[in-house]
Amino acid sequence: MSLPYVILGLLQQQQRTGYDLKTECFDDCIAHLWQADQAQIYRTLDRLEAQGWVSCTVEIQHDRPNRKVYRITEAGDTELRQWLQFHQIPPIVREPLLVQLYFAAQIPNPAIIQLLEQELTVRQKKLAECEAVVIPAAENLTERQQQLHHLVLDLVTRREKTYINWLQDAIATLQSQSQS
Repeated sequence: MSLPYVILGLLQQQQRTGYDLKTECFDDCIAHLWQADQAQIYRTLDRLEAQGWVSCTVEIQHDRPNRKVYRITEAGDTELRQWLQFHQIPPIVREPLLVQLYFAAQIPNPAIIQLLEQELTVRQKKLAECEAVVIPAAENLTERQQQLHHLVLDLVTRREKTYINWLQDAIATLQSQSQS
């Protein structure tokens, strides 16, 4: 499971609270790569702390609840570096739309086209979000980190463009069959 390593990597960049991990990282900078909800993040932080891979400092706040700030430990850094060097097994991708399309011969082409157009709208929105991502200048990132972030963003953007092109081709194919 990669979520612990995602969190370790984020904490290696900068110490953060669980809330910061969710709002600044999982909702923003890596939203197109990995998703996690608040409960998953806190459960994982608890496990990482129990394993000695992160440590936690409680910051007392008088006007709000106390903050728990997490940072990666030397053991966590070692574990992350080891994980970074091993090839990960490609994930099993579940594509509900493709499964629907696989079995869709029993419904008329206009209904399938409508389904594909809905997905096209979603993918176009996701592409726009990817293209709007701005990797911050050397504020907290080294030039090398920025370069690697650009490479990741490039693949995510290309993947969305490819999916959009395929959807447009599939719609055109089904429209031409409807007209003949």
